Amino acid sequence: MSDLILIPTDDVKFLGDSPERSNISAAPEHPHLHSGIVIATVYALLITAGLIGNVTLIRTFCIVKSMRNVPNLFMSSLALGDVLLLVTCAPVDASKFLADEWLFGRMGCKLIPFIQLTSVGVSVFTLTALAADRYKAIVKPMDIQTSKASLKVCLRAASIWLLSMILAIPELVFSDLHYFHIPETNETFKACAPYPHAGDLHSKIHSMASFLILYIIPLFIISVYYIFIARSLIQSAINIPVEGNAHIRRQIESRIRLAKTVLVFVGLFAICWLPNHVIYLYRSYHYTEVDTSMAHFISSVCARILAFTNSCVNPFALYLLCKSFRKQFNKQLCCCCPSILMHSQSARRNNTRLSSIKNTQNHSVASFSLVNGNVVCH
Repeated sequence: MSDLILIPTDDVKFLGDSPERSNISAAPEHPHLHSGIVIATVYALLITAGLIGNVTLIRTFCIVKSMRNVPNLFMSSLALGDVLLLVTCAPVDASKFLADEWLFGRMGCKLIPFIQLTSVGVSVFTLTALAADRYKAIVKPMDIQTSKASLKVCLRAASIWLLSMILAIPELVFSDLHYFHIPETNETFKACAPYPHAGDLHSKIHSMASFLILYIIPLFIISVYYIFIARSLIQSAINIPVEGNAHIRRQIESRIRLAKTVLVFVGLFAICWLPNHVIYLYRSYHYTEVDTSMAHFISSVCARILAFTNSCVNPFALYLLCKSFRKQFNKQLCCCCPSILMHSQSARRNNTRLSSIKNTQNHSVASFSLVNGNVVCH
């Protein structure tokens, strides 16, 4: 969700030190260019890190056959949603700190909110699907069918995308370029917004619906799943004898690790998106009031940046939590840097040649150096 989706249009007065500063599009004046450059630079770093991490994650799960399981396919869909959010939402968000007008036209005003809300829906609903998958794997392991599992999870992921797009249709229909008047300065300007500036009912409905559908309800469902998961794991630990089957213990430990990984993803989403929802609700229910304080401006910017951070951290969290993924992630990331690999390979070959020359009197040592070098390069 971007400011185009979540932030009311009277952020013309909320987010800037100048009353003309708009949080939805830009306003007539933009005096604080230096702070805008700093904020835009932070956005650029987030976009870069997020694209590298998520694209490499998708590449890893698509190429490595051993990692094509149900949770990883869902995680690939989650990463794709994050990529979409970073590509569409972050640049638009950054542009409002650098430009003094809406840069993307009427068509962009309709398409960008639609795409952004779709990507957020994909993220939260995929996390819910992951929690449901962990529930089935741990609480009802006998219900899991291995045949055509990949096809089924792809259909579920496609259904999540379709549902998210359907929920985002109102953004496509109602978002438009509206004219807004600022009584304090007697100025009128055009901005992109999901509803007109007349009255506060639209903003209240929009903010509460977003908070419930894209935050509260999914997190509540996930919490219920994890309550049952925790209860099942506790019972399993009690029922297994001290000298129980080692294979069963390893299987349970593996399921616990994966459940913890999904729980970390859910926790990151909850923490990163909560400030953005809270600020949006505050603004929607104080629609006619003006808050031009620096504290409000800073908290708003931090909330937006924290929301985008959620689209960057999942691959790196998985990198820290999973050894097998870490190994494949490094391999796929290095494959994307052929120049570095060629330089490294050339250096290893030179070292091998030097080693061979230095040890011409000892063929066994030279042969060992050559073979060892080839193994490392491979």
